[in-house]
Amino acid sequence: MSKRMITILGPTASGKTPVAAHLAAQIGGEIISADSRQVYRRMDLGTGKDLADYRLNIKNETFLDKPSGKAERNIRYHLIDICEPGTKYNLFQYQQDFFDAYQDIQSRGAVPILCGGTGLYIEAVLKGYKLSPVPQNQALRDSLEGKSLPELTKMLEDLKAKTGTNMHNTTDVDSCQRAIRAIEIETYNLENPVPRRELPPVDSLIIGIDIDRELRREKITRRLKARLDEGMVDEVRHLLDEGIAPEDLIYYGLEYKFLTEYITGQLTYDEMFSRLEIAIHQFAKRQMTWFRGMERRGFTIHWIDATLPMEAKINEILKLYV
Repeated sequence: MSKRMITILGPTASGKTPVAAHLAAQIGGEIISADSRQVYRRMDLGTGKDLADYRLNIKNETFLDKPSGKAERNIRYHLIDICEPGTKYNLFQYQQDFFDAYQDIQSRGAVPILCGGTGLYIEAVLKGYKLSPVPQNQALRDSLEGKSLPELTKMLEDLKAKTGTNMHNTTDVDSCQRAIRAIEIETYNLENPVPRRELPPVDSLIIGIDIDRELRREKITRRLKARLDEGMVDEVRHLLDEGIAPEDLIYYGLEYKFLTEYITGQLTYDEMFSRLEIAIHQFAKRQMTWFRGMERRGFTIHWIDATLPMEAKINEILKLYV
């Protein structure tokens, strides 16, 4: 069987991780996460790590070719829980960490399986974007302080027009801090056209998990309620109690933005839930827009129905993996 990488992508709540884990069990694979927030330790419920998905107990002897008819398997994963909350992990760091994990997996004869929903991260490693680290520009940050998100977004669009870049991930610019960082990156690239470290593109079979819009919305709402019941508010409160500044948590967007605003008294619980639910639905829609854009940019994505039984999904992937 080929050792070519397989990429499993899809919007939030589409069921990517269970597919990747079952596939890894079948072909001797290891998973490289492509999620911009799951890199942070102790940010579990809010980032949807669902680490239990990597622990399989499959009762199907034909599926895993196990004579006992039962297989318990812990799937190895990479690029989850690799840095501390409050830090600003970025695309350049991800690209370097991805290649370290990718080469490590290949060196042991396993199959790399890239899995996640951060389209920019996926596209950057598949296409081999040429990036450079961007230092903080405090003077620029001070000059942008107090500007609204629409104002910052317009500034970012103008800068992108000048630099000719289309690599910035607009799905994650949902706070002023993230927009300021994006402006910082584009400004640096405009002013410092320095040579960038080159990393090669990666050949990969790309599988998309295709979930109906209404089913996706239903799953998002159900999952949000479940994670709140499981203690997501306490997770964010503990991070704040550690001394992580509220604005640093708000920077991460979505759950951390709205839960921090709730905990700090800026929103009521009902306001938090309503706004967060809407934001996650919008985020999933933007993820799909990114993936469709990847197709227009020349990537072939093989879409598989999310409602198929797991074995059928895996069999479809294996037919394509030649």
